[in-house]
Amino acid sequence: MGDHLPVETVAQKIELSDGQRARSARPVFIVGCPRSGTTLLYHMILSSGDFAVLPIETDAFCQFGLKFPNLESLRERRRLLEFWLGSRWYAISGLEPSSIESEVLEECRSIGDFLTIVMEAMCRQQCVRRWAEKSPAHALYIPEIKRLIPNSIFVHIIRDGRDVALSLANFERLYPFLWVAGQTLPALGMYWKWMVRRARSGGKQIGPDYYELNYEDLMQNPRDTLAALGRFIDHDLDYARILRAGIGSVTKPESSFRGVASSGDFNPVGRWKQKYSAQELAEFESFAGDCLEESGYILASDSSGRRLTSPITLARFFYASQLESIHWLKNRKTLRHFVGARGRRRLMSRRRDQDES
Repeated sequence: MGDHLPVETVAQKIELSDGQRARSARPVFIVGCPRSGTTLLYHMILSSGDFAVLPIETDAFCQFGLKFPNLESLRERRRLLEFWLGSRWYAISGLEPSSIESEVLEECRSIGDFLTIVMEAMCRQQCVRRWAEKSPAHALYIPEIKRLIPNSIFVHIIRDGRDVALSLANFERLYPFLWVAGQTLPALGMYWKWMVRRARSGGKQIGPDYYELNYEDLMQNPRDTLAALGRFIDHDLDYARILRAGIGSVTKPESSFRGVASSGDFNPVGRWKQKYSAQELAEFESFAGDCLEESGYILASDSSGRRLTSPITLARFFYASQLESIHWLKNRKTLRHFVGARGRRRLMSRRRDQDES
């Protein structure tokens, strides 16, 4: 680029023009391991008012950003815009292409710019002051998001990994590993631990703009939990108003267990206490018990049954290395198509097996 000054990003221009932008107007990213309550928390925040309502995950950094890592050229910006116009994100946004086209083509230089442009346009259209975004996989991209959207703040919701693993096993739409056998409870516990620790590592890098809360506190003491979160994001999360608005899962709980959400005794906290055998619990806590304790959860199995034997130590290393390797591959453009093809073939094979059974 020679001696030219770097082009200011859209997010940086907002900060430069507004100074230290008020916390009450800053975008909020809700992150966490899938099936940890990210959707419920997101819908609660939207129900509090003055947030742009977008009822889907954008996957901006874990899909769009990987497909379009460099937006310096006009050609790539046109390709991104065309790709977005064919996405569900655009279909649900309610925006006309003309509302963002010129700004994207002239000023967008990163996926952070693009997300900011789209969400700010939605704020103008809906006559609200700020926006929030919920894509669980963004837990893996916290430092990058913060770098590209400097005024962003992050809320990491953590749920008991024993319940998360059960929900993931029933979900049948998310496969962390490239093989079907990876859907065991201990393996899913390792995925939960990896996601939690990844998000925490990213949170440490951004300091005071990162916040953690527990799903169980949100379910069992919503008023106080939301009030504390409201102080962090500088927004009135009045629980009575949230219930009145009742967007999405606030009034219609989502569950991977069929029929449970609509029953009168819906209680997603501590389901593991009835679903695990003593042996399954000891094995799970041998794999993920250290992260459970780090997150404030009490182990329930007998300590003698969860010893770190050589096979368990080796399996823990194997699962963790596979997760890191898959994430690394997904973030390398030349290898991304290979990983995607493997994943699609595996999913199609699983669906055929289900149909045959």
